[in-house]
Amino acid sequence: MSAFDDPLFLSEEFMGKVRLFPLPNLVLFPHVMQPLHVFEPRYRDLVEDALAGDGLIAMAALAPGWEEDYEGRPALYPVACLGRITAHCRLSDGTYNVLLLGLRRVRLLSELDSSRRFREAEAELCDDVCSAYSSAKRKALRQQLRKAVLHVLPAIPEAQEQLDQLLGDDMPLGMLTDVIGYILDIDIGRKLSLLAEVNVLRRAELLLHHLAEAAAALASAQEPTFCFPPEFSTN
Repeated sequence: MSAFDDPLFLSEEFMGKVRLFPLPNLVLFPHVMQPLHVFEPRYRDLVEDALAGDGLIAMAALAPGWEEDYEGRPALYPVACLGRITAHCRLSDGTYNVLLLGLRRVRLLSELDSSRRFREAEAELCDDVCSAYSSAKRKALRQQLRKAVLHVLPAIPEAQEQLDQLLGDDMPLGMLTDVIGYILDIDIGRKLSLLAEVNVLRRAELLLHHLAEAAAALASAQEPTFCFPPEFSTN
């Protein structure tokens, strides 16, 4: 097993059902850690159910128009990220702080009828597909991505050093695209396009396009908006 293999998840153990944690402004990617502050009663129930079971939660994104039915079952984008709770803290008011590690892309097939307060769905795992490009092509894309993401960082040596270490030369291309896609300050639609793309080479090329746009926007902005590491997200 390499240093990049995931010891926390085995595909054959996935039963095809996910607990849904939908949010309007967060896209989780595999291989990254997301802090969450969970306070809504239905999502506190979800966390407790996950902790009592396999620890898995699917972070889904709410489709446009969700404001009209937020307390109900607004539409979701069809691709989500399956994550596992790796650490949690129950606060005195019953809310939770959790750390959720992104594991795999999942496609939501159909929502399940349930008496629970939180939503559940049938889902299938989405495997990365690596086109028949040479190792030299993949290496070149990795180098282009690392150079491009460092270019959009603020001029803070500590942040650049931290990212340069994180995005090491030996990181697989698929993982690299996911880490950059997560930390990059782009709109949710662009992030979802990266999450939905299972072809690693196409995802890398799409990400390079988004990075070029981000660099152009940064050059014309008064102040950089990049934030790393991310702050806690609340439901």
